[in-house]
Amino acid sequence: MTSTQGPGLTYRDAGVDIDAGEDLVTRIKPLVRRASRPEVLAGIGGFGALVELPEGRWKKPVLVSGTDGVGTKLRLAIDTGHHDSIGIDLVAMCANDVAVQGAEPLFFLDYYATGRLAVDVAESVIKGIVEGCVRAGCALVGGETAEMPGMYHGGDYDLAGFCVGVVEKDAIIDGRGIRPGDVVLGLASSGPHSNGYSLIRRVLQEAGVGTGADTLVAGQSLLARLMAPTRIYVKSMLALARALPVRGFAHITGGGLTDNIPRVLPEGLEVELQRAAWARDPAFDWLQQAGRIADDEMYRTFNCGIGMVAIVPPECEQQALDLLTAQGETATRIGSVRAGTAGVIIR
Repeated sequence: MTSTQGPGLTYRDAGVDIDAGEDLVTRIKPLVRRASRPEVLAGIGGFGALVELPEGRWKKPVLVSGTDGVGTKLRLAIDTGHHDSIGIDLVAMCANDVAVQGAEPLFFLDYYATGRLAVDVAESVIKGIVEGCVRAGCALVGGETAEMPGMYHGGDYDLAGFCVGVVEKDAIIDGRGIRPGDVVLGLASSGPHSNGYSLIRRVLQEAGVGTGADTLVAGQSLLARLMAPTRIYVKSMLALARALPVRGFAHITGGGLTDNIPRVLPEGLEVELQRAAWARDPAFDWLQQAGRIADDEMYRTFNCGIGMVAIVPPECEQQALDLLTAQGETATRIGSVRAGTAGVIIR
């Protein structure tokens, strides 16, 4: 039944701009071509992406999946207009997790939800996602953009990512082979990555420095240090796993060093780390001092300068360090494995 009392309501009147969504898809299609793989049969634009596992490449392939977001680092990105690298963070949080199992990331999807779709902002975010996929070696095969007025305020947005990788069944890295005497190698982080930002924002607030944009730490803006994208270790990790018997990886995310390393340790083993063995971004020192944060809290909240841990046999230590250095990582021996039940001891 048609109303005779003037024009009726439209979806745009309710706050959803379908034209903006179509404009975004048109803009990102050329970008996505940068992040593709030959296994992708159909990606952006369909109802579902098609990705094949080519016959002969894997004998007993096991799919490894992961999903994550970027936490309240996103709030800092929105408040400061730093939208260009938050997509790299999103890919990193998922792809690094998948690679911990020894899996090669195959494809990635994103979910972008907002109260009002700002096409320029969304395009900037997705450019970052594409860059992250290129760094991780996976294809961006699709995603979802949801405009939901009433759920999000104005131009605020949220992000989630989904990554699927593949590994040979007999090449899965799960920590079971870790032994006393094994060496713990630390791969340097690029800053706080994407964890601990609720505490970071509280410290900024109590220190009265706003977003930290005008605060210099070791000659660089504190904000720039805090917004540095999460390092993607995937290619270095896979190169190491192909060359040497890696017994375990640990991605240092929420829970920091003390909660993540034990996730790969067999029962009855613990790790001792030597804090003096690695450098950490000066931002961590500023945060600890400004927030009067205890050491134990720092180690459980932040990566404290180590974004990924690799555990290898002692006879492989130098080879592993040389390989990781050649891959562009700053890698250091930071500790060792021993019998015990204390999890992680940091001296």
